[in-house]
Amino acid sequence: MKRTALQYNAPANDVISYSGYRFPPDVISYAVWLYYRFPLSLRMVEELLAARGSELTYETVRRWSVKFGLCIAQRIRSTALAKGDKWHLDEVVVTINGKKHWLWRAVDQHGAVLDVLVQSRRDRHAAGRLMRKLLKKHGRSPRVLITDKGTVRLTGSRR
Repeated sequence: MKRTALQYNAPANDVISYSGYRFPPDVISYAVWLYYRFPLSLRMVEELLAARGSELTYETVRRWSVKFGLCIAQRIRSTALAKGDKWHLDEVVVTINGKKHWLWRAVDQHGAVLDVLVQSRRDRHAAGRLMRKLLKKHGRSPRVLITDKGTVRLTGSRR
């Protein structure tokens, strides 16, 4: 029988209990923060901590990430900049291995990439798929949507 970790949506301001661990809470939270905040492997996090004088294995970092990762990732997301309400949608043709693909990208007014979709076909279903992913991921619709064809105001506000 496969064991799965019990996950629940804990508030971002909950206190995390590090009792029973050999390393201090600062080292544990820093290691997990590095792993989730930057595109680093577990071994790279191990090497970064070794450079700071903490000798541990990548398996330890993995276990910490499984145990504390959800809470720390929620804290990172809650302190990140709020996504803008003006979205720019771009459509570009790219060639991958000699085949033509379509790349759709959504960017907010601050330049943060919201989502990217690459597909071999260009049809209205692809645009709908990108919008569904965006709305599901961000939980709200934009105030203004800017495409290559023009600007669409989605709410009644006059900003």
